[in-house]
Amino acid sequence: MSKKETFEERYKTGVTPWELDRPDSNLVQVITREAIPPCKALDIGCGTGSSAIWLAQKGFDVTGIDFSPLAIEKAKEKSIKTGLEIPYVVKDFLEPVQTSLDVEFIFDRGCFHSFDDKNDRHLFAKNAGFHLKENGVWFSISGNADDAPRDVGPPMRSALDIVSAVEPFFEILSLASGRFDSTREKPARCWLCLMRKRKVKK
Repeated sequence: MSKKETFEERYKTGVTPWELDRPDSNLVQVITREAIPPCKALDIGCGTGSSAIWLAQKGFDVTGIDFSPLAIEKAKEKSIKTGLEIPYVVKDFLEPVQTSLDVEFIFDRGCFHSFDDKNDRHLFAKNAGFHLKENGVWFSISGNADDAPRDVGPPMRSALDIVSAVEPFFEILSLASGRFDSTREKPARCWLCLMRKRKVKK
């Protein structure tokens, strides 16, 4: 079963422990702490849209993308209930892109870290940079390899996994260890990485 089919099945069965019926608290904190103003934004791997909805409520012109059609369907339903018209797109973020979305802020909670192949993570970072305007910012939340060994839970990435993939395209503003916002009693450790798109050398 492919990654896409696996996630689609999880959304069908409702076995989606990563989903929150509220915005991610780490996102709320970074927007507040860094005083990131409302702007054009992209939520990659938006799931059922809780964080995208919060961004829209805060004045962001946000688009949500996910490769699960069912997740996007649920996100649209949730947004309609809040009275918001948020564009959601079914898309694999690793697919070739021709036109930039020209966003100023990207959020990804557990999407970047889901790719085991370092080349895929490199491509993910490259595409993120492509869609960002100059000085645009990407906030990414990834599983942390420094966590205790476990059989289930988010993928575990080292700091080197993250840095080696994003450095060619982004200046790392901060890379800190934290905890996933989760309904679990003891949430898994994560990396909270805030990055700014590198200026294109002329």
